Amino acid sequence: MSTGLRTRGLVRMAISAPALWATPIRPDRIADPVIDRLQQARTILGLLAGVWLVMVYPMRKGREDFVLGKVENLMIGCAVLVTAGAVGITVFILAARPPLRRVYARRLVSPLAVLGVIALEMGMFWLMLQAVHGNILSFDDLNSRYYESRSSETGTGTLMVGVALGLLAFVAPIAYFLLMLAAAFFTLMTTFKALNSCFRVGDVHELLPGLLSPLLVWSLFFISLSDGPDVAAPPAVLYSFLLGGPLSVTALSVWEIRRLRTKYGMNLRTALAR
Repeated sequence: MSTGLRTRGLVRMAISAPALWATPIRPDRIADPVIDRLQQARTILGLLAGVWLVMVYPMRKGREDFVLGKVENLMIGCAVLVTAGAVGITVFILAARPPLRRVYARRLVSPLAVLGVIALEMGMFWLMLQAVHGNILSFDDLNSRYYESRSSETGTGTLMVGVALGLLAFVAPIAYFLLMLAAAFFTLMTTFKALNSCFRVGDVHELLPGLLSPLLVWSLFFISLSDGPDVAAPPAVLYSFLLGGPLSVTALSVWEIRRLRTKYGMNLRTALAR
């Protein structure tokens, strides 16, 4: 196998790995390709709108502060998703009849797994960011340790130690930076795929993504109102952008629930066995 084919294979694996974690995989789940495509299109349009807003209007803060702020908002958003999602799923499970409660409770492994993966990826990004800034192990730390070893009386300040420390001082910053980029890539890809599936709650029941998505996006909307705008855009543009996401998600959720009812016979009464 040529190097080019191996490289393309690794790239495909890197892109598909987040999808494996964030896509519902329950064997008996009803998957509607039309719903999946519309969810993906809405997420892509939302991302493109965000990029357009940042590119057209000047930012109110530096690029690094902007990126760190978005990472912080992502962490807060995940916390909101966990809280609001836990409340919604708990109400759904408790409202179901006892035989179904155990079935739905066992299926909670899927949304918990994707949330755990995103938390690990964000933790890795934060750790590598601290390393890049020299808060974990910096070039100055390696130099000071090298000179301490040379001046010690234990004889450990050998040429091999100096070469190893010098090589580590050169390689470590590059490795930190590459790992930070990889963590950012996987975090964004996993979050993007998870948003399409509403963090795999469809593995619990097909109706849950449509029921929980409006709750989650409106919770994030009211939290975003407490933050100052990231760009110096007119108020009409800012509020149109902020409201576009929740309104489009709500409209898509209403249509999704109606499609599941009319095409597959699914409704809340049958889901709860009431």
